[in-house]
Amino acid sequence: MQQAMDFLEESNALHAVLADVSGNQWETVTQFKGWTLNDVLVHLHYWNQMADLSLNDPDAFTARIGALFAKAKVEGLRAAENEVISERGAELRAAWRSLYADIGARWVDLDPKHRVKWAGPDMSVRSSITARQMETWAHGQEVFDILGLVRSEHDRIRNVVVLCVNTFGWAYKVNGRPVPDAMPRLELTAPSGKLWEFGEPGENRITGSAVEFAQVSAQTRNIGDTSLKVEGAIATEWMSIAQCFAGGVEKPPAVGTRHRS
Repeated sequence: MQQAMDFLEESNALHAVLADVSGNQWETVTQFKGWTLNDVLVHLHYWNQMADLSLNDPDAFTARIGALFAKAKVEGLRAAENEVISERGAELRAAWRSLYADIGARWVDLDPKHRVKWAGPDMSVRSSITARQMETWAHGQEVFDILGLVRSEHDRIRNVVVLCVNTFGWAYKVNGRPVPDAMPRLELTAPSGKLWEFGEPGENRITGSAVEFAQVSAQTRNIGDTSLKVEGAIATEWMSIAQCFAGGVEKPPAVGTRHRS
């Protein structure tokens, strides 16, 4: 399953920029909702654990996720995750790396269509590991940004782009809006220079960088901070509410608030 290898590579890329972080640097506040570098890794490590548990022990997964959400109702999800994951700093980095490397090695041989439980509807393991890559890439953005680094992007971002395409209807549903009959045409340039096309030609069209499209859909950038060309009312509306992740409705960052330091 190529997606497992892509998840591993995405995680390694993030680990590389965190390799020299030490001491109080772990409490550096990012541009994402006041999360610290510790918070980012707690979140990624916890949900990597949950993805693997959903594969290996569905009943234990159901129990643990239920306990987390019960705590989250009282304390908030950030506090609940931070309470469950006790490691911080270098110890957390090592635990996160050990698990993601193990997942990448084991999941590569799974049947991509095998179904697993999740916090929402059940999904295939291919969708599950793609979601882990998307989360790693998306939350990695605030790490790269706050450290003042430009990420080297690769064509494995296609997995995230496909997830963004597949959640077109979800973005409307979670916002309580009727889903348009057709998704806008996408003509996106991959990091390698390849052209990736989705949807049928029409008056609604989005063209430009595949990475910037994924950034908008993962809400790591405001559409106004990209060079994407957006044509048509539906395309414009979608880019204002795009959300390729589960949970309640989330607002995109305001113009100018997410950028490389």
